[in-house]
Amino acid sequence: MMIVDSQVHIWGADTPARPWPRNRTVKAQRDVPLGKDELLREMDAAGVARVVIVPPSWEGDRNDLALAAAQAHPERFAVMGRIDPAAPESRRKIAAWKQQRGMLGLRFVFHRSPLLELLTEGKADWLWPEAEKHGVPVYMLVPHRNLQFVEKVAARHPGLKLVMDHSGLVDGRDDEAFKEFDKLLALAKFPNVATKVSCFPFFTTQKYPFRNLHPYIRKAFDAFGPKRTFWGTDLSRLPCPYPQGVTLFTEELPWLKGQDLEYVMGRGVCEWLGWK
Repeated sequence: MMIVDSQVHIWGADTPARPWPRNRTVKAQRDVPLGKDELLREMDAAGVARVVIVPPSWEGDRNDLALAAAQAHPERFAVMGRIDPAAPESRRKIAAWKQQRGMLGLRFVFHRSPLLELLTEGKADWLWPEAEKHGVPVYMLVPHRNLQFVEKVAARHPGLKLVMDHSGLVDGRDDEAFKEFDKLLALAKFPNVATKVSCFPFFTTQKYPFRNLHPYIRKAFDAFGPKRTFWGTDLSRLPCPYPQGVTLFTEELPWLKGQDLEYVMGRGVCEWLGWK
């Protein structure tokens, strides 16, 4: 079984040679940047064959480090990259987006203002038909309370592959974090929508094996099925060692086994994104 993490951030330090945006609203997930070499060591120790790199928002809309890692290690890394939907020049980039070596698709965060308004006020509406036309899949982080806007996009663009980052989890812990989880499950009726059961341990106060998360993982799996439910960790804020992020799924969920486990742990996300 090939294990593929559907989301990990890597980034560089904020330096004069490579400065972060001055107006950023998101803090880095840890003080010391996570680079590709450390990530490779973590992957080898945990038995993770591949990682989908998601450039983090605190660096701005840049993909340089992620693409460099994917081009240096194409058998280990690929990228879901960033673009500014509000920038006029972005409209010219979608047609050739996947021609960048190592690039699989796009990733957006629509969980807080002013980014949220790009989705809720239709400011990103130009993007969906373009991505659909050119076969560019999209990762998107959207809170449960705003998933009605995702429903509209999925219905209007059935050829656009959407993946719900962290299954829509953005705030809170334990039952508070999952109080509107049924809104995420309702999106499963659209065959062009998948979900990432990624970063779940961050949203509980319990320790490994995070037993209060197991029912929610099962609900996501039952709704979306093995081919549209993708394991992942968001490693830089994982509150346990990386190997436990793996064994939470491979050893602690007795109902998840065989081909279903193979799809959830990597085959599904590779097929969905076209990572051969």
